[in-house]
Amino acid sequence: MTKGSGAAADDLHGEALAVLRRLTGRTTAEFREGQYDAIAALVTDRRRALVVQRTGWGKSAVYFVATALLRAGGSGPTLLVSPLLALMRDQVAAAARAGVRAAEISTSNVTEWEAVADSLRRDEIDVLLVSPERLTNPRFAAEQLPDLVRRCGLLVVDEAHCVSDWGHDFRPDYRRIRELLSQLPEGAPVLATTATANARVVRDVEEQLGAGGVPVTTVRGPLARTSLRLGVLTLATDEQRLAWLVAHLGELPGSGIVYALTVSAAEDTARLLSDAGYAVRPYTGRTDDADRRSAEEALRANDVKALVATSALGMGFDKPDLGFVVHLGAPSSPVSYYQQVGRAGRAIETADVLLLPGAEDRDLWHWFASAAMPREQDANAVLAALRDAPAGLSTQVLETVVDVRRSRLELLLKVLAVDGAVVRVKSGWTTTGEAWHYDAERYERVGATRAAEQQAMAAYERGEECRMAFLQRALDDPTAAACGRCDVCSGAWYPTDVPRVARDRAAQQLQRVGVVLEPRGQWPTGLTRLGIEARGRIPAEEQLMPGRAVARLTDLGWGQRLRALLAEDSADAPAGQPLLQACVAVLADWDWEQRPAAVVGVPSRRRPRLVDAVATRLATLGRLPYLGCVAFLDGGPVGGSGGNSAFRLAGVWNRFAVPAEMAAMLAGLSGPVLLVDDIADSRWTLTVAGRTLLAAGAPGVLPFTLALAA
Repeated sequence: MTKGSGAAADDLHGEALAVLRRLTGRTTAEFREGQYDAIAALVTDRRRALVVQRTGWGKSAVYFVATALLRAGGSGPTLLVSPLLALMRDQVAAAARAGVRAAEISTSNVTEWEAVADSLRRDEIDVLLVSPERLTNPRFAAEQLPDLVRRCGLLVVDEAHCVSDWGHDFRPDYRRIRELLSQLPEGAPVLATTATANARVVRDVEEQLGAGGVPVTTVRGPLARTSLRLGVLTLATDEQRLAWLVAHLGELPGSGIVYALTVSAAEDTARLLSDAGYAVRPYTGRTDDADRRSAEEALRANDVKALVATSALGMGFDKPDLGFVVHLGAPSSPVSYYQQVGRAGRAIETADVLLLPGAEDRDLWHWFASAAMPREQDANAVLAALRDAPAGLSTQVLETVVDVRRSRLELLLKVLAVDGAVVRVKSGWTTTGEAWHYDAERYERVGATRAAEQQAMAAYERGEECRMAFLQRALDDPTAAACGRCDVCSGAWYPTDVPRVARDRAAQQLQRVGVVLEPRGQWPTGLTRLGIEARGRIPAEEQLMPGRAVARLTDLGWGQRLRALLAEDSADAPAGQPLLQACVAVLADWDWEQRPAAVVGVPSRRRPRLVDAVATRLATLGRLPYLGCVAFLDGGPVGGSGGNSAFRLAGVWNRFAVPAEMAAMLAGLSGPVLLVDDIADSRWTLTVAGRTLLAAGAPGVLPFTLALAA
């Protein structure tokens, strides 16, 4: 379609309105301010457009209506790059209502990929939804993407703030969009949408959309959410925060989301609320896809009071009548917070939003921020390794060449790929030969921005001005004004009491101890590169038995105490009585098949007094012989806590020995050894020390640690 007379414009508006009404299922639906302008820019003018509008404004309506009109005019299918599976599922269902045939290619429908590919070849799909990570998949890039790009009628980049490394949820794979834009047919329209972009992010996205001098139309509206009633309730302890939820969750309107900062906190909170009689379900990165789908549907149908979730339930989850969002711990930026609370109150007059900040929030912010930033020495090591392997290396093999933890390595490879320094091939990754330098200045600026965002979140919590206006200003919204509804404008709308019975229930949850410590069953791949002759499954006779830890460091309750006790700057000291009692409680609940017959310690480099005190006390209470610690042999550097699995193993390989007097006692034991350490991270220290004990004649090894790192 081309720009034409007023009558033609009226016809286009009528066609667009008809599609909108099919999409919404309402015969009286009308376009919101700016929606039709964006549609016309795409369909009539074939422009590139950036839409920055509040959650619930109807950004998806723009691209579905535009798709229907473009397809009716003979254009090819729309390619929609979307970040989350929950969003994809909602979008496919919404498209069907408008008569738009949508399909996804994601990790959740691998068995359907061939059928989707066939439908694409037959031009039976109007919208294909893919994740940004799919764009880097060699097979997809080679077999499907070229034809899709050639025929593309519209490219949509949803949650476009992810394109910008200034955005709160930057994803390296989103930087592929710029390369994709250069491959589109001339005149192909492009739409980028987001609800969470401040002025800096908008400029960055506009610059990328307009690469090559192509003009970009930006449609930006006010971001105030008149349905949301914001509040912050600061309570002194985890016990009080959890007790508040137990006492008052049922008073919040409708059904909603309780957000936690870590997987363990979400699971612990869900368990507590369920035990208190609430219909809740956890939703985290550990939740498998089938359970996620089930949980999403349960919330949509109001079959649960809440999902207790991490940020895994984030962008794109669509429940227009969501009645509340509660945060147990604050996200690290007001922009991220605005995005998450935007799930509530999209099609109802009032929704409650409450933040319960925690003392541990800042530590978690710092950890997440540091984990997301690539390190120069890591990048140089990866590039050097790939230059020495022209055929390429898999991620698993790279782990045996460079001492970078898997999650950080995968992020680093994505960054290097986006910068053009490496490319993904069938065998893994290889260099492109392009020169690359570490942009320290840019990463310092990003780091400074993240730190400023954290300070801004702390200011939001203090409540020195209207909370909605504060969030609008964080997003550079010029229409920011006092909302008249939040607790700063009109006082606390939420109860502040924490009843004794709820505190008692929360205290019981926080005192709960005992986490299963699964034994290692597989050696890392490529160990021969590190001089270790081990591969495949660990032989049964060398494997440890399932063990226990008091808690994960990310748990509420004991996790918080252990994090302080085991912090790098904490002093080594004997265990206090509460910790010893927690250890005894774990042992009392341990459903082992065979009771331990002796106690052995792992030689700790940083906390020998703590480990010795715990091991000695457990032996005394269990009336078991304490055989001392296995010996640690000098022989080179030991892998630090940040290293990857292969290097962590190499750091302790052949480094343990059993003293002769201990070996003599092991041979006479009738049951397994309880092997005590302070913390389990990679679990290779326990695995190798236990393997050494087994080789010396121990009947079995039961690992026990104070903490699990994750």
